[in-house]
Amino acid sequence: MTLPQWLSLAALIAAVSLIWSLRHVVLLLFAGIVIAMALCTLVGILRQRRPMPRASALLVCIGGLLTVVAMASAVVVPPFIDQFTLLLQKLPEAAGVVLEMGLGSLDQISDAVYGTDAVPNLKQIDSQDLNLIPDSSTLASGLKTGLVGLLGLAGNLGNGAVRLLFILAVALMVSVQPLAYREVSIQLIPSFYRRRARKILLQCGEALSSWMVGVLISSLAVSLLCGIALSLLGVKLVLANALLAGLLNIIPNIGPTMSTVFPMAVALLDAPWKAAAVLGAYVLIQNLESYVITPSVMHHQVKLLPGLTLAAQFLFTIIFGPLGLLMALPLAVVLQVLIREILIHDVMDRWKVKRLST
Repeated sequence: MTLPQWLSLAALIAAVSLIWSLRHVVLLLFAGIVIAMALCTLVGILRQRRPMPRASALLVCIGGLLTVVAMASAVVVPPFIDQFTLLLQKLPEAAGVVLEMGLGSLDQISDAVYGTDAVPNLKQIDSQDLNLIPDSSTLASGLKTGLVGLLGLAGNLGNGAVRLLFILAVALMVSVQPLAYREVSIQLIPSFYRRRARKILLQCGEALSSWMVGVLISSLAVSLLCGIALSLLGVKLVLANALLAGLLNIIPNIGPTMSTVFPMAVALLDAPWKAAAVLGAYVLIQNLESYVITPSVMHHQVKLLPGLTLAAQFLFTIIFGPLGLLMALPLAVVLQVLIREILIHDVMDRWKVKRLST
């Protein structure tokens, strides 16, 4: 290798190392770009129906979104917070019911195997008056741990607020001049590949736009179906559970499982059969969403295999943390386009043609 080639390799290694050390900042930038793509999609739809300057269309879209958020905050958020608070309060009660049912089942098994007088009754052991009152040193240690936890929570909330403001600022700046920022990023690519890179970036933008529209429609459908199912079964806190199902539907594989726990806990306090009915209804709704709703609203979306989606969630959560779990699917959509267009079409396919020609 010549000296310029060695210098280029060293510069590439240094750039990769720098990006890796700043990977959390890069993920925040990507989150801002995803939100900017959502705004640009809304602006494009509005300008197709009503021709107007881009700045005016962007102001109309932002104003409409703020109006929707304000109306939702005034109408939906207060009852949702009340119901969600009650939901969290009912979770320990449901855990107690499950524990009592488990102890009763173990009691029956113990009586059937060993007899009623052979071993102590599990419920009697559980109900014994044990001395569980901690001493002063234990209370002081617990208080110290609680204060440290509160300080850590406050710090995390402040850090999260700063990150959210950064993401929103990036989204607004990119949505105002998307073409300018795209051209700046293309200038960082070698000149012989810029035209091709521009087409690939357009495909990434189209894939992200179709993904966001599809996720929005499918989440609304899941929330509506869950609300109807819980109302028919007579489960309490319908609004909170339905909204949670729609919000957690954004996170594939993990989100639907998490959304099932809350309504099952509430239904278990009424009757065990209701919990089983809720589980069956949620499984039916998720299958309906996976095999009917999503294919019908995302037929233009980049197809992601379930195994690849789960692997992307696991990998990006390890690398980036909780935000990586939220951004795993859009990252997977973009990476699939990049791998298909750059690695397969531009590298491997041409290498195969050259080998055949020789």
